[in-house]
Amino acid sequence: MTLTHPTVAVDSLAQTTPSHEKVLIVTGERSGLMITVAVHSTRLGQALGGARLWQYANWTDAVADALRLSAAMTLKNAAAGLRRGGGKSVIYLPLGTVLTDALKRLAMLDLGDAIESLGGAFMTAEDVGTSAELMAIVAERTSHVCGLPAAIGGVGEPAEATAAGVYASIESTLEALFGSRDVRGRHLVISGLGQVGGRLSTALAAAGATLTVTDINPDKRALADALGASWVSVADAHRVHADLFVPCGLGGVLTKEVIAELNVLGVCGAANNQLASPAGATLLDARGILWAPDFVVNAGGVVYLDLASEPNADLGQISARVAAIGSVLSQIFADARANEITTLAAAERLAAARLNAAR
Repeated sequence: MTLTHPTVAVDSLAQTTPSHEKVLIVTGERSGLMITVAVHSTRLGQALGGARLWQYANWTDAVADALRLSAAMTLKNAAAGLRRGGGKSVIYLPLGTVLTDALKRLAMLDLGDAIESLGGAFMTAEDVGTSAELMAIVAERTSHVCGLPAAIGGVGEPAEATAAGVYASIESTLEALFGSRDVRGRHLVISGLGQVGGRLSTALAAAGATLTVTDINPDKRALADALGASWVSVADAHRVHADLFVPCGLGGVLTKEVIAELNVLGVCGAANNQLASPAGATLLDARGILWAPDFVVNAGGVVYLDLASEPNADLGQISARVAAIGSVLSQIFADARANEITTLAAAERLAAARLNAAR
C-alpha cells in the first residue's frame, strides 16, 4: 500500500512555538520509522489523541504536525468537558514509502513501546492512516490505547460518533446563519469522503440536503452517485456557491487564498487544524463567513472513546454528550457575537476557562 497526497500541517518545524510538557522522538527498532509522541498537556488528566501514519516531505514536517495536532487536542478535550489532556502520535513515512501489512505491524509495535515508555502520560487511538485493528497491535505492547475492535472487547473506532458531532454542529451553524436547524434544501459542499465524511454525507443526503462532494480518491465518486450528489474536483470544491463548506479531509485547507475564494456563508467540518494560520479566523470573520472551530466540531470521537471506555458505559448518555457539541458551538457563536471576537478566540476562551479551573 502506498499513501498518496501528503499534506503538511505547517511549512517547517521552525514555524512552531511548542508549549508541550514532553515530546518523544524515537526510531522504531523493528520498523526503522521515526515516531513522534507529543504530550501537550496533562492538566485535566491523561493526554488522549490519535496515532497518525502518513507521508511527509520531511521528518520535521511530521514532528511539526504532531506538535500542532497535540496542542489542538488539549483544546478539543477541554472544550468537550473531558477530564483528559491533549497529545498526538505521528509515524513519519518518507515520500514514496510502500506500506505493507508487515511494515504496519512493526510500526504499531514500535509505537506501543514508545507510548509505554511515557509511563501513562498519553493514551492513543486510531487516526488518519490507522484503524481499530492496528490499535489492537499497539495493545500488544502497552495498555495505554483505546478504540480497539469490538470483537476483542474494545469500543471500536469512533467515526460514527465524530460524524454525529459534526452533524449536530452543522445544524447549529445553520441555525446561527438562517434561524433554522433544518438541513433540508440546504446546499453543502463536502470535501473528503473518508470514514467521517462518508457517514456525514449519507446522513445529510437522507435528511434532504443538496450535496456537492469530492475526495482525492476518485473511487469515492461511486458514493456521490449513490447519494445523488454532484461531484467536483478537490481543487474547485471551495469555489462552489453553497450554504456551507464542509472540510472533512486533512488539515491546512483554509489558506489565505482559499478563504478569499470561498463562496459560502459558513464553514463547518470534521477536518483537524483547518486554518493554515490562526490569522485565517480573522480573514473569515472579515469576509462575513461563520467558521465553526474544528476542535469543537470534531470532538465526538474523543467523547465516545473516553466515555465508552469507562466501566458500565451508558451509550444513551454518550450519544447525548455527542449531540451536545452543537449546543457548545452555539454558545461559542453567541460569545463571539456578544464580544465582537472571532469564533476561534471564543472557542479558545472556553477551553482556557476549563483548563484554568483545573489548576
